[in-house]
Amino acid sequence: MGAGAQMTVVNKSEEQKATLQRVPHTKPPFTLSQLKKAIPPHCFQRSLFRSFSYVAYDLFFAFLFYYIATSYFHLLPHPLSYFAWPIYWTLQGCILTGVWVIAHECGHHAFSDYQWVDDTVGLVLHSALLVPYFSWKISHRRHHSNTGSLERDEVFVPKPKTKMPWYSKYFNNPPGRVLTLLVTLILGWPLYLAFNVSGRPYDRFACHYDPYGPIYSVRERLQIYISDAGIFAATYVLYSAAMAKGLAWLVCVYGVPLLIVNGFLVTITYLQHTHPSLPHYDSSEWDWLKGALATADRDYGVLNKVFHNITDTHVAHHLFSTMPHYHAMEATKAIKPILGEYYRFDGTSFYKAMWREAKECIYVEPDEGAPSKGVFWYQKKL
Repeated sequence: MGAGAQMTVVNKSEEQKATLQRVPHTKPPFTLSQLKKAIPPHCFQRSLFRSFSYVAYDLFFAFLFYYIATSYFHLLPHPLSYFAWPIYWTLQGCILTGVWVIAHECGHHAFSDYQWVDDTVGLVLHSALLVPYFSWKISHRRHHSNTGSLERDEVFVPKPKTKMPWYSKYFNNPPGRVLTLLVTLILGWPLYLAFNVSGRPYDRFACHYDPYGPIYSVRERLQIYISDAGIFAATYVLYSAAMAKGLAWLVCVYGVPLLIVNGFLVTITYLQHTHPSLPHYDSSEWDWLKGALATADRDYGVLNKVFHNITDTHVAHHLFSTMPHYHAMEATKAIKPILGEYYRFDGTSFYKAMWREAKECIYVEPDEGAPSKGVFWYQKKL
Protein backbone atom coordinates (compact mmCIF):
# COMPACT_ATOMS: atom_id res chain seq x y z
CA MET A 1 0.00 0.00 0.00
CA GLY A 2 2.83 2.36 0.90
CA ALA A 3 4.65 1.51 -2.34
CA GLY A 4 1.53 2.21 -4.35
CA ALA A 5 1.14 5.63 -2.79
CA GLN A 6 4.77 6.42 -3.54
CA MET A 7 4.30 5.41 -7.17
CA THR A 8 1.35 7.84 -7.47
CA VAL A 9 3.50 10.70 -6.23
CA VAL A 10 6.24 9.84 -8.69
CA ASN A 11 3.76 9.73 -11.55
CA LYS A 12 2.35 13.13 -10.61
CA SER A 13 5.86 14.53 -10.42
CA GLU A 14 6.73 13.15 -13.85
CA GLU A 15 3.46 14.51 -15.27
CA GLN A 16 4.20 17.98 -13.89
CA LYS A 17 7.74 17.83 -15.29
CA ALA A 18 6.36 16.92 -18.72
CA THR A 19 3.85 19.77 -18.49
CA LEU A 20 6.63 22.29 -17.87
CA GLN A 21 8.82 20.91 -20.67
CA ARG A 22 9.14 23.47 -23.43
CA VAL A 23 6.79 23.30 -26.39
CA PRO A 24 8.68 22.89 -29.70
CA HIS A 25 9.29 26.19 -31.47
CA THR A 26 10.33 24.82 -34.85
CA LYS A 27 7.99 24.70 -37.84
CA PRO A 28 5.29 22.10 -37.11
CA PRO A 29 5.29 18.91 -39.22
CA PHE A 30 1.58 19.47 -39.98
CA THR A 31 -0.46 22.19 -41.66
CA LEU A 32 -3.65 23.97 -40.68
CA SER A 33 -5.54 22.18 -43.45
CA GLN A 34 -4.42 18.79 -42.09
CA LEU A 35 -5.74 19.75 -38.68
CA LYS A 36 -9.03 20.87 -40.19
CA LYS A 37 -9.45 17.60 -42.09
CA ALA A 38 -9.05 15.68 -38.84
CA ILE A 39 -12.04 17.47 -37.31
CA PRO A 40 -15.54 16.16 -38.11
CA PRO A 41 -17.21 18.62 -40.54
CA HIS A 42 -20.23 19.18 -38.29
CA CYS A 43 -17.96 20.84 -35.72
CA PHE A 44 -17.77 23.91 -37.98
CA GLN A 45 -21.55 24.24 -38.27
CA ARG A 46 -23.18 27.04 -36.24
CA SER A 47 -26.71 26.55 -34.92
CA LEU A 48 -28.71 29.69 -34.16
CA PHE A 49 -31.13 27.74 -31.97
CA ARG A 50 -28.41 25.98 -30.02
CA SER A 51 -26.41 29.17 -29.51
CA PHE A 52 -29.48 31.01 -28.21
CA SER A 53 -30.19 28.09 -25.88
CA TYR A 54 -26.93 28.87 -24.07
CA VAL A 55 -27.91 32.53 -23.81
CA ALA A 56 -31.28 31.50 -22.34
CA TYR A 57 -29.59 29.06 -19.95
CA ASP A 58 -27.15 31.64 -18.60
CA LEU A 59 -29.70 34.43 -18.33
CA PHE A 60 -32.17 32.12 -16.57
CA PHE A 61 -29.69 31.39 -13.81
CA ALA A 62 -28.51 35.01 -13.66
CA PHE A 63 -32.09 36.21 -13.08
CA LEU A 64 -32.80 33.31 -10.71
CA PHE A 65 -29.85 34.26 -8.49
CA TYR A 66 -30.90 37.92 -8.70
CA TYR A 67 -34.47 37.06 -7.72
CA ILE A 68 -33.41 34.94 -4.75
CA ALA A 69 -30.97 37.58 -3.51
CA THR A 70 -33.36 40.52 -3.80
CA SER A 71 -36.48 38.68 -2.60
CA TYR A 72 -35.22 36.57 0.28
CA PHE A 73 -31.85 37.72 1.60
CA HIS A 74 -33.40 40.55 3.60
CA LEU A 75 -35.60 37.97 5.37
CA LEU A 76 -32.63 36.00 6.65
CA PRO A 77 -31.51 36.33 10.28
CA HIS A 78 -28.77 38.95 10.42
CA PRO A 79 -25.68 36.68 10.67
CA LEU A 80 -26.76 34.51 7.74
CA SER A 81 -26.71 37.42 5.30
CA TYR A 82 -22.95 37.62 5.71
CA PHE A 83 -22.77 34.13 4.19
CA ALA A 84 -25.57 34.50 1.64
CA TRP A 85 -24.23 37.53 -0.23
CA PRO A 86 -20.73 36.10 -0.88
CA ILE A 87 -22.37 32.93 -2.22
CA TYR A 88 -24.54 35.04 -4.52
CA TRP A 89 -21.56 37.12 -5.68
CA THR A 90 -19.58 33.99 -6.53
CA LEU A 91 -22.39 32.18 -8.36
CA GLN A 92 -23.52 35.30 -10.22
CA GLY A 93 -19.94 36.20 -11.16
CA CYS A 94 -19.38 32.73 -12.63
CA ILE A 95 -22.64 32.74 -14.59
CA LEU A 96 -22.01 36.24 -15.96
CA THR A 97 -18.54 35.14 -17.03
CA GLY A 98 -20.34 32.56 -19.17
CA VAL A 99 -22.46 35.38 -20.62
CA TRP A 100 -19.25 37.25 -21.43
CA VAL A 101 -17.93 34.17 -23.23
CA ILE A 102 -21.04 33.97 -25.41
CA ALA A 103 -20.55 37.62 -26.39
CA HIS A 104 -16.95 36.69 -27.18
CA GLU A 105 -18.32 33.99 -29.49
CA CYS A 106 -20.36 36.67 -31.25
CA GLY A 107 -17.20 38.72 -31.77
CA HIS A 108 -15.67 35.77 -33.60
CA HIS A 109 -18.78 35.17 -35.74
CA ALA A 110 -19.11 31.77 -34.03
CA PHE A 111 -22.64 32.35 -32.70
CA SER A 112 -24.64 32.02 -35.93
CA ASP A 113 -24.40 32.23 -39.71
CA TYR A 114 -25.69 35.80 -39.61
CA GLN A 115 -23.19 38.54 -38.86
CA TRP A 116 -25.91 41.02 -37.86
CA VAL A 117 -27.30 38.56 -35.33
CA ASP A 118 -23.86 37.97 -33.85
CA ASP A 119 -23.12 41.68 -33.58
CA THR A 120 -26.53 42.50 -32.11
CA VAL A 121 -26.33 39.79 -29.44
CA GLY A 122 -22.69 40.59 -28.72
CA LEU A 123 -23.36 44.32 -28.42
CA VAL A 124 -26.23 43.82 -25.97
CA LEU A 125 -24.47 41.24 -23.79
CA HIS A 126 -21.10 42.96 -23.69
CA SER A 127 -22.59 46.41 -23.10
CA ALA A 128 -24.52 44.98 -20.14
CA LEU A 129 -21.13 43.95 -18.72
CA LEU A 130 -19.60 47.37 -19.53
CA VAL A 131 -17.47 46.02 -22.39
CA PRO A 132 -17.24 48.10 -25.60
CA TYR A 133 -18.21 45.30 -27.99
CA PHE A 134 -16.91 46.45 -31.38
CA SER A 135 -13.83 48.11 -29.84
CA TRP A 136 -12.85 44.89 -28.14
CA LYS A 137 -13.85 42.78 -31.15
CA ILE A 138 -11.40 44.65 -33.39
CA SER A 139 -8.44 44.54 -31.01
CA HIS A 140 -9.17 40.92 -30.12
CA ARG A 141 -9.24 39.98 -33.79
CA ARG A 142 -5.76 41.44 -34.11
CA HIS A 143 -4.67 39.43 -31.09
CA HIS A 144 -5.77 36.27 -32.91
CA SER A 145 -3.92 37.41 -36.03
CA ASN A 146 -0.67 38.04 -34.14
CA THR A 147 -0.66 35.65 -31.19
CA GLY A 148 2.79 35.05 -29.76
CA SER A 149 4.38 38.00 -31.58
CA LEU A 150 6.43 40.28 -29.33
CA GLU A 151 5.90 43.18 -31.72
CA ARG A 152 2.27 42.85 -32.85
CA ASP A 153 0.27 40.87 -30.30
CA GLU A 154 -2.38 42.96 -28.56
CA VAL A 155 -2.59 41.79 -24.96
CA PHE A 156 -0.38 40.28 -22.24
CA VAL A 157 2.67 41.04 -24.32
CA PRO A 158 5.71 39.98 -22.25
CA LYS A 159 8.65 42.33 -21.93
CA PRO A 160 12.37 41.56 -22.36
CA LYS A 161 14.53 42.20 -19.32
CA THR A 162 15.84 45.50 -20.71
CA LYS A 163 12.31 46.92 -20.85
CA MET A 164 11.20 45.89 -17.37
CA PRO A 165 10.31 48.90 -15.18
CA TRP A 166 12.88 49.79 -12.53
CA TYR A 167 10.53 48.97 -9.66
CA SER A 168 9.86 45.37 -10.82
CA LYS A 169 12.59 43.91 -8.64
CA TYR A 170 10.84 45.23 -5.52
CA PHE A 171 7.72 43.20 -6.35
CA ASN A 172 9.56 39.95 -7.17
CA ASN A 173 8.78 38.45 -3.75
CA PRO A 174 5.69 36.89 -2.10
CA PRO A 175 4.16 40.13 -0.71
CA GLY A 176 4.87 41.92 -4.00
CA ARG A 177 3.27 39.12 -6.01
CA VAL A 178 0.16 39.17 -3.80
CA LEU A 179 -0.21 42.91 -4.31
CA THR A 180 0.44 42.64 -8.05
CA LEU A 181 -2.10 39.85 -8.48
CA LEU A 182 -4.76 41.71 -6.49
CA VAL A 183 -4.34 44.87 -8.54
CA THR A 184 -4.27 42.84 -11.78
CA LEU A 185 -7.42 40.86 -10.96
CA ILE A 186 -9.42 43.84 -9.70
CA LEU A 187 -8.25 46.60 -12.06
CA GLY A 188 -6.51 44.78 -14.93
CA TRP A 189 -9.47 44.57 -17.32
CA PRO A 190 -10.73 48.19 -17.00
CA LEU A 191 -7.11 49.45 -17.11
CA TYR A 192 -6.55 47.56 -20.35
CA LEU A 193 -9.70 48.96 -21.94
CA ALA A 194 -9.10 52.53 -20.79
CA PHE A 195 -5.29 52.83 -20.89
CA ASN A 196 -4.05 49.79 -22.85
CA VAL A 197 -2.20 48.51 -19.76
CA SER A 198 -0.42 45.20 -20.61
CA GLY A 199 -1.32 45.74 -24.26
CA ARG A 200 0.75 46.28 -27.37
CA PRO A 201 2.74 49.54 -27.24
CA TYR A 202 1.58 52.26 -29.62
CA ASP A 203 3.29 55.50 -30.60
CA ARG A 204 0.61 57.51 -28.78
CA PHE A 205 -2.11 57.08 -26.16
CA ALA A 206 -4.32 54.08 -26.92
CA CYS A 207 -7.82 53.59 -25.52
CA HIS A 208 -10.65 51.24 -26.47
CA TYR A 209 -13.19 54.06 -26.11
CA ASP A 210 -11.42 56.48 -28.46
CA PRO A 211 -12.65 56.26 -32.10
CA TYR A 212 -9.62 58.30 -33.19
CA GLY A 213 -7.06 56.26 -31.24
CA PRO A 214 -4.20 54.32 -32.88
CA ILE A 215 -5.91 50.98 -32.33
CA TYR A 216 -8.52 51.69 -35.00
CA SER A 217 -8.60 52.70 -38.64
CA VAL A 218 -10.80 55.41 -40.14
CA ARG A 219 -13.32 52.88 -41.48
CA GLU A 220 -13.71 51.37 -37.99
CA ARG A 221 -14.60 54.63 -36.22
CA LEU A 222 -18.36 54.27 -36.58
CA GLN A 223 -18.23 50.90 -34.81
CA ILE A 224 -16.34 52.46 -31.91
CA TYR A 225 -19.02 55.15 -31.60
CA ILE A 226 -21.66 52.38 -31.49
CA SER A 227 -19.68 50.58 -28.79
CA ASP A 228 -19.45 53.78 -26.75
CA ALA A 229 -23.19 54.34 -27.18
CA GLY A 230 -23.79 50.84 -25.77
CA ILE A 231 -21.64 51.67 -22.74
CA PHE A 232 -23.46 54.99 -22.20
CA ALA A 233 -26.82 53.23 -22.40
CA ALA A 234 -25.77 50.57 -19.88
CA THR A 235 -24.30 53.23 -17.59
CA TYR A 236 -27.55 55.20 -17.69
CA VAL A 237 -29.53 52.09 -16.72
CA LEU A 238 -27.15 51.46 -13.82
CA TYR A 239 -27.36 55.12 -12.76
CA SER A 240 -31.16 54.95 -12.78
CA ALA A 241 -31.06 51.76 -10.71
CA ALA A 242 -28.73 53.39 -8.18
CA MET A 243 -31.05 56.40 -7.92
CA ALA A 244 -34.07 54.16 -7.39
CA LYS A 245 -32.58 51.46 -5.17
CA GLY A 246 -29.44 53.03 -3.75
CA LEU A 247 -25.76 52.68 -4.54
CA ALA A 248 -25.23 49.95 -1.92
CA TRP A 249 -27.97 47.86 -3.55
CA LEU A 250 -26.37 48.27 -6.99
CA VAL A 251 -22.92 47.35 -5.68
CA CYS A 252 -24.25 44.20 -4.01
CA VAL A 253 -26.46 43.06 -6.87
CA TYR A 254 -24.29 44.05 -9.85
CA GLY A 255 -20.97 45.64 -8.86
CA VAL A 256 -19.33 42.82 -6.95
CA PRO A 257 -20.34 40.11 -9.47
CA LEU A 258 -18.92 42.31 -12.24
CA LEU A 259 -15.60 42.52 -10.36
CA ILE A 260 -15.58 38.72 -10.23
CA VAL A 261 -16.29 38.55 -13.97
CA ASN A 262 -13.40 40.92 -14.66
CA GLY A 263 -11.12 38.92 -12.38
CA PHE A 264 -11.96 35.68 -14.19
CA LEU A 265 -11.40 37.30 -17.59
CA VAL A 266 -7.92 38.40 -16.57
CA THR A 267 -7.14 35.02 -15.01
CA ILE A 268 -8.38 33.02 -18.01
CA THR A 269 -6.60 35.18 -20.59
CA TYR A 270 -3.39 35.40 -18.58
CA LEU A 271 -3.13 31.65 -18.04
CA GLN A 272 -3.97 30.87 -21.66
CA HIS A 273 -0.98 32.86 -22.87
CA THR A 274 1.43 32.71 -19.95
CA HIS A 275 3.17 29.42 -19.18
CA PRO A 276 6.83 28.49 -18.51
CA SER A 277 6.77 26.10 -21.49
CA LEU A 278 5.38 28.52 -24.09
CA PRO A 279 7.62 30.42 -26.55
CA HIS A 280 7.22 33.94 -27.90
CA TYR A 281 8.66 35.13 -31.19
CA ASP A 282 10.09 38.24 -32.77
CA SER A 283 9.49 39.04 -36.44
CA SER A 284 12.41 36.86 -37.59
CA GLU A 285 10.79 33.66 -36.24
CA TRP A 286 7.08 34.32 -35.91
CA ASP A 287 4.44 32.87 -38.19
CA TRP A 288 0.73 32.54 -37.60
CA LEU A 289 0.59 28.79 -36.92
CA LYS A 290 3.50 28.80 -34.46
CA GLY A 291 1.94 31.75 -32.69
CA ALA A 292 -1.47 30.08 -32.46
CA LEU A 293 0.17 27.02 -30.90
CA ALA A 294 1.92 29.17 -28.28
CA THR A 295 -1.18 28.92 -26.08
CA ALA A 296 -2.28 26.52 -23.36
CA ASP A 297 -5.44 24.73 -22.35
CA ARG A 298 -6.20 24.82 -18.63
CA ASP A 299 -8.48 22.94 -16.25
CA TYR A 300 -10.97 24.88 -14.10
CA GLY A 301 -12.92 21.85 -12.93
CA VAL A 302 -16.69 22.31 -13.02
CA LEU A 303 -16.15 25.90 -14.18
CA ASN A 304 -15.03 24.57 -17.57
CA LYS A 305 -18.71 23.96 -18.35
CA VAL A 306 -19.90 27.18 -16.73
CA PHE A 307 -17.40 29.08 -18.88
CA HIS A 308 -18.51 27.18 -22.00
CA ASN A 309 -15.12 25.42 -22.29
CA ILE A 310 -13.22 28.56 -23.25
CA THR A 311 -10.70 27.42 -20.64
CA ASP A 312 -9.85 23.89 -21.81
CA THR A 313 -10.24 24.27 -25.59
CA HIS A 314 -8.28 27.45 -26.17
CA VAL A 315 -5.72 25.90 -28.53
CA ALA A 316 -8.49 24.73 -30.88
CA HIS A 317 -10.14 28.14 -30.54
CA HIS A 318 -6.99 29.90 -31.73
CA LEU A 319 -6.70 27.55 -34.67
CA PHE A 320 -10.39 27.78 -35.67
CA SER A 321 -11.91 30.82 -33.99
CA THR A 322 -15.26 30.70 -35.84
CA MET A 323 -16.01 27.23 -34.46
CA PRO A 324 -18.87 27.26 -31.91
CA HIS A 325 -17.83 26.50 -28.33
CA TYR A 326 -20.15 23.50 -28.13
CA HIS A 327 -18.05 21.67 -30.73
CA ALA A 328 -14.64 22.68 -29.38
CA MET A 329 -14.16 19.68 -27.06
CA GLU A 330 -14.78 17.22 -29.90
CA ALA A 331 -12.41 19.19 -32.15
CA THR A 332 -9.72 19.26 -29.46
CA LYS A 333 -9.85 15.48 -29.07
CA ALA A 334 -9.60 15.10 -32.85
CA ILE A 335 -6.47 17.24 -33.29
CA LYS A 336 -4.53 16.31 -30.15
CA PRO A 337 -2.92 13.20 -31.74
CA ILE A 338 -1.70 15.33 -34.65
CA LEU A 339 -0.48 18.20 -32.48
CA GLY A 340 1.55 15.88 -30.27
CA GLU A 341 4.25 17.87 -28.41
CA TYR A 342 2.92 21.10 -29.89
CA TYR A 343 -0.19 20.81 -27.71
CA ARG A 344 0.02 22.04 -24.14
CA PHE A 345 -2.51 21.16 -21.45
CA ASP A 346 -1.87 22.03 -17.82
CA GLY A 347 -4.17 20.50 -15.23
CA THR A 348 -2.75 22.55 -12.35
CA SER A 349 -5.51 24.24 -10.33
CA PHE A 350 -5.93 27.72 -11.75
CA TYR A 351 -5.24 29.49 -8.45
CA LYS A 352 -2.00 27.52 -8.00
CA ALA A 353 -1.07 28.14 -11.64
CA MET A 354 -1.72 31.88 -11.23
CA TRP A 355 0.76 32.03 -8.35
CA ARG A 356 3.33 29.87 -10.15
CA GLU A 357 3.18 31.89 -13.35
CA ALA A 358 3.43 35.16 -11.43
CA LYS A 359 6.61 33.75 -9.89
CA GLU A 360 8.13 31.96 -12.88
CA CYS A 361 7.13 34.16 -15.85
CA ILE A 362 8.58 37.62 -15.19
CA TYR A 363 10.14 38.53 -18.54
CA VAL A 364 11.30 36.86 -21.75
CA GLU A 365 14.76 36.44 -23.22
CA PRO A 366 16.28 34.25 -25.98
CA ASP A 367 18.45 31.32 -24.91
CA GLU A 368 22.14 32.13 -24.73
CA GLY A 369 24.07 30.10 -27.28
CA ALA A 370 20.92 28.97 -29.09
CA PRO A 371 21.13 29.07 -32.90
CA SER A 372 17.93 31.11 -33.17
CA LYS A 373 17.75 34.45 -31.38
CA GLY A 374 14.16 35.09 -32.43
CA VAL A 375 12.59 32.66 -29.96
CA PHE A 376 12.01 34.03 -26.46
CA TRP A 377 11.27 32.11 -23.27
CA TYR A 378 10.05 33.18 -19.87
CA GLN A 379 12.63 33.86 -17.16
CA LYS A 380 12.02 34.34 -13.44
CA LYS A 381 15.09 36.06 -11.97
CA LEU A 382 15.56 39.79 -12.45
